[in-house]
Amino acid sequence: MDTATASKNVSTPRPPQKHPDKRLRMVDRTMRLHGHASHALIETLHTVQETFGFLEPDIMKYVANSLKVPLSRVYAVATFYHFFTLKPSGKHTCVLCKGTACYIGGTADILRKVETTLEIRSGETTPDGQISLMTARCIGSCGLAPAGVFDGAIVGNLSSETVMNKLHEWRRDDADH
Repeated sequence: MDTATASKNVSTPRPPQKHPDKRLRMVDRTMRLHGHASHALIETLHTVQETFGFLEPDIMKYVANSLKVPLSRVYAVATFYHFFTLKPSGKHTCVLCKGTACYIGGTADILRKVETTLEIRSGETTPDGQISLMTARCIGSCGLAPAGVFDGAIVGNLSSETVMNKLHEWRRDDADH
């Protein structure tokens, strides 16, 4: 075999593909930092969640292929952990804690009132895309029960009235802008 033929058979490493979508490049970076190892799944999904806002099916397939893990495992992780969401969330997020202390403190009644008022169920977003309603098994603020998280801020000693006031405040502020 001559040297010209031999050099054609030797593969040279290619640089990583540059995606036009900056968000996807961030996901690639996370996987690359972890050597595309399967144990990087949760960290990679965190990056997807932070950059895309939710875990969309095409990106989960991309992660599964890149990390060489079954798509079923990606879905299992995505649906097991409360932090991950498979749907885009609204502009505002209301998370009500359903832990024991909060439940005893009246979270179930608050949740029913919010669902009735917003005309959505837990895990849904209002049709106008403004408010997402979620529940959590526990947010770790039992001393503040009943507690919730409003746009990332923990608020304790909730009542139906305080939650409804917050929702009305969001609606009013959004209407003003």
